[in-house]
Amino acid sequence: MNSLFHKYCLPVLASALFLPVSALAQSSDNDSCSDATLKGDYAFRISGQILPPGKAPIQREGIAMTHFDGAGNLTQVDFVVADGVPVGGPTDAVTGFHLDETGTYKVFSDCTGEAEIRFPAPPGIRSGAIIDLKFVLSDCGRKIHTIVSKLVPPGASKAVPASIHSDAEKL
Repeated sequence: MNSLFHKYCLPVLASALFLPVSALAQSSDNDSCSDATLKGDYAFRISGQILPPGKAPIQREGIAMTHFDGAGNLTQVDFVVADGVPVGGPTDAVTGFHLDETGTYKVFSDCTGEAEIRFPAPPGIRSGAIIDLKFVLSDCGRKIHTIVSKLVPPGASKAVPASIHSDAEKL
């Protein structure tokens, strides 16, 4: 009986004693990230789908270059296709990239964050798209991993379901 205790119960008790300590260490982990961690130009690769209710999914693929100012503001240019066809919007005559995309971001101390990107209204539509993102920084802020948490299409007042993610590296 005593050997069964030492063989099975003692290791479990010892593990239980150390578990709260490691959980506490993780919860107090402070990576010291802030808005200033995200500063400069980042090259993004975007992929996913918009899932309009009652309609076929729309495949989205794209690239973007986003400038983060280190103080919570961003500007962006991008080139995105929907089901293989370039999406509309104001473009640069030389590069063909969409222009005038602006937004804000917030980086939390644990190196997670959120951002909102506002797109200009396409011709004939009263409002542009708004995309909300959740993100995680890695490699000391040199890499960003995002997922769309909310997508309001141009001219719409309600969000549509989307499954879109992106990854970026600092230039």
